[in-house]
Amino acid sequence: MNRTQQQRSSAVVVGAGIGGLATAIGLRRIGWDVLVLERSAALREAGAGISLMANARRCLEQLGVAATVRAGAASMLPGGDGVRTPRGARLLAPADADFVHRHGLTADIVLRPRLQTVLASALPEDGIQTGSTVTGLDLEPGSGRVSVRVQTVSGTGTIEPDLLVGADGLHSTVRAVLWPDAPEPVYSGHSVWRGMTETRFAEIGGNTWGRGQQFGRMPLGDGRVYWYAVANTPIGERHLDERAAVLERFGRWHHPIPDLVTATPADTVLHHDIFELAVPLPSYVRGRAALLGDAAHAMTSDLGQGACQALEDAVVLCAALAAEPDIAAALRVYDQQRRPRAQRIATASRQMGQLTLMEGKARVLLRNMAVRAAPAAAGRRRLTEIGGWSPPDLPVGVPPTSGSVR
Repeated sequence: MNRTQQQRSSAVVVGAGIGGLATAIGLRRIGWDVLVLERSAALREAGAGISLMANARRCLEQLGVAATVRAGAASMLPGGDGVRTPRGARLLAPADADFVHRHGLTADIVLRPRLQTVLASALPEDGIQTGSTVTGLDLEPGSGRVSVRVQTVSGTGTIEPDLLVGADGLHSTVRAVLWPDAPEPVYSGHSVWRGMTETRFAEIGGNTWGRGQQFGRMPLGDGRVYWYAVANTPIGERHLDERAAVLERFGRWHHPIPDLVTATPADTVLHHDIFELAVPLPSYVRGRAALLGDAAHAMTSDLGQGACQALEDAVVLCAALAAEPDIAAALRVYDQQRRPRAQRIATASRQMGQLTLMEGKARVLLRNMAVRAAPAAAGRRRLTEIGGWSPPDLPVGVPPTSGSVR
């Protein structure tokens, strides 16, 4: 029997990123009361682009927001024009367009702030509480019941929900409490610059692999281009002018890479180190608490699957809770269904980064030869393994009134 037919349950979701907001939407759709706690004073995502492959788009459909997200998105073949060398020579052909369209595997490119806004708009205004820092958690042995201590601008308080979801990112407070002995996230060895052109370009997207460096580009729905540049760098390395640093590395690469960077306002170029949970967690759940997204399986950006996997987590978690009256049992189902796939994709993302960011001249030469010789079937298989995944159906209950999380 669906839990909405028995009683109204309550959840606290820690973190108002993509995974946390998606979880809150899903829980409300199956009839739960939900409160999202966000420590920042306001919702804000970095002004970067994001590629939503078909697996993520199907999750958004289950959440009822796919049409709104796609209204402002650009569509492209996964990988765009394929892969080239810095001089423009072909390494890897574009994906088979007939295969992609036949299997619904196109990617939607949107801005992260827009996606976050769409997700937040699907929740009631009082369903998200900003400026709220979780200062402590207690789980009762046996029952697994949760007590959450929260610090806000108006003081401290305690919430006792039926379920706690840790969607609080790379340096998760919830993860640190539930698995205090788990290794901390580690630096991947590379950092990424991100930017958006001010000028409109005719762009279908694509990737370029050099020695220890990579450049990718994606069209945006308004005609601008989102680009990212990845390089093996010392941890914490920063520059007074990040755009100039990108041009120093990539300014002699093939067209249109230099033009894209030059067309980007210098003060908008972002530069971040990439961290990952290199040691997989033994479980994503404990008692009536669960982790998802980066809190559970922070991965490198080399497959562009971080946010996509968080959306998968959200829908699978909500579907399990809708199908199983016992919360702890539902969380075990979630863990069994999500952990193998998410950790497998995290490993594949790390391996892709090792491939694209090779540095030795001889190794890069061998890599390029291997990539050119790779059968097209291998690429189709990888696309299907990642983008061909479909979420369980999310039954829709009667959305509860907001503000009833106790």
